[in-house]
Amino acid sequence: MHVLSRFWQSTIGKKIVMAVTGIIGILFVIGHMSGNLLMFKGQEAMHQYALLLRTSVPLLWAVRIGLLAAVVLHVLAAYQLTMRSRAARPQEYAERRPQVTTFAARTIRWGGVLLLVFIVLHLLQLTVGVIHPDFTDLDPYTNVRVALSNPLVAAFYLLAMAALGLHLYHGSWAVVRTLGVARPSAHPLKRRIALAVAIIVAAGFMIIPIAAVLGKFAPAPPLAESSAATALATPAAETH
Repeated sequence: MHVLSRFWQSTIGKKIVMAVTGIIGILFVIGHMSGNLLMFKGQEAMHQYALLLRTSVPLLWAVRIGLLAAVVLHVLAAYQLTMRSRAARPQEYAERRPQVTTFAARTIRWGGVLLLVFIVLHLLQLTVGVIHPDFTDLDPYTNVRVALSNPLVAAFYLLAMAALGLHLYHGSWAVVRTLGVARPSAHPLKRRIALAVAIIVAAGFMIIPIAAVLGKFAPAPPLAESSAATALATPAAETH
């Protein structure tokens, strides 16, 4: 425990924690985006996807708790590193001229705050359903279609996904640098893989609210709560 405490208290330790939790986050958003794209296959595909995630409820909750822990550690490490940086130089430079930087790097903190707010609201709306106008368990197709057909909700979603893209662009590059995977480059702004990841993930998420607002998802009868529960109890091989 003493070793872990010393590791956490060190600046490099916090950066490594941010890098590792960042990798977890990157893998999660790629998987989540892939699942969301099933919206274009219709209600049944999304329903089966929801059932798949509920195959093992204890495992599902273990993953959720692990993701929550990763987010908390990521945010906490980022906050403490920011405070440590400010404490090291309490007085701002009279004129700041960054030599090598990007818009993503300059907005990383504000983007992180926006994403944190989005995560909370997104969970309340599409996971818990407490701020959803007509939430039905195990019917993510209808839940997503109804929620994101609201232009204001869709606009906020798009803004958050733009922030996610910027976060991924800077963060995925920073991860490999922090963990020593990438060597120092003579062209530090050429981050082709980071750019590809950011664009693919952000675009994959953004296309959902755009399609919802444009009415591209056909209305479908909401699945009854009792039917969804019955389907969950039925072995996957027997569901149709």
